[in-house]
Amino acid sequence: MRRIDREHIRALPLFRDASPTTFSELLRGGLLQQFPPHVVLLTEGDLPDFLIVVTRGSLELYSNHADRETTTDIVYPKMTCGLAAIVRNEPHLTSARTLMPSQMFMIPADAVREALRQDISFARGVENELATNCLHLVRALKSQKLRSGAERLANWILQADRRQGNRGKILLAYDKQTLAAYLGMTPESLSRKFASLADHGVVGNGREVTITDRDALRQWAKPDPLIDE
Repeated sequence: MRRIDREHIRALPLFRDASPTTFSELLRGGLLQQFPPHVVLLTEGDLPDFLIVVTRGSLELYSNHADRETTTDIVYPKMTCGLAAIVRNEPHLTSARTLMPSQMFMIPADAVREALRQDISFARGVENELATNCLHLVRALKSQKLRSGAERLANWILQADRRQGNRGKILLAYDKQTLAAYLGMTPESLSRKFASLADHGVVGNGREVTITDRDALRQWAKPDPLIDE
């Protein structure tokens, strides 16, 4: 592994306080791998083999029931996937697949559990990561329950703009069907919500979204620090 990659991984909150010995052991057993889009890395119902740390790109977490499928979350760089299942050694509750060309650092589940037993500082990093994931899910649940579809979309646009540098132009890295599932609506409903936001400073054109009036959008969307990250 290149030195710049090691330093990048070391700086992540999960590994920042781990002892040098623990970090070396995790690196030794880990794999830094590149994946094209649409590669399934975790399967719902399987016991965990690896902890996945997203270092570039993104993962879609999704679940199936009967003949239905939905997106439950999008995992971005610096976030992990599968940690709770590894800690409890229980089956994954969702599947995961890449949404775009992505890079993942993958650590064997047994190595993670051994590091938890041996290194209290690493255990605190895991504790913090699990707490962060829990708060993230509570925020998402509140948004789903307390906002209309158009309000969820408007606040997603504001968050996506922050992730992409507050340029006022957002490039969707995945298709609108995935975005619709993540926001809890059908693709047809998503198109109608985009059209309704034209009066609040948003113009959509294919996979490009332009914020023409940020103040108007924020005033209508009412972002809330207890919901939005």
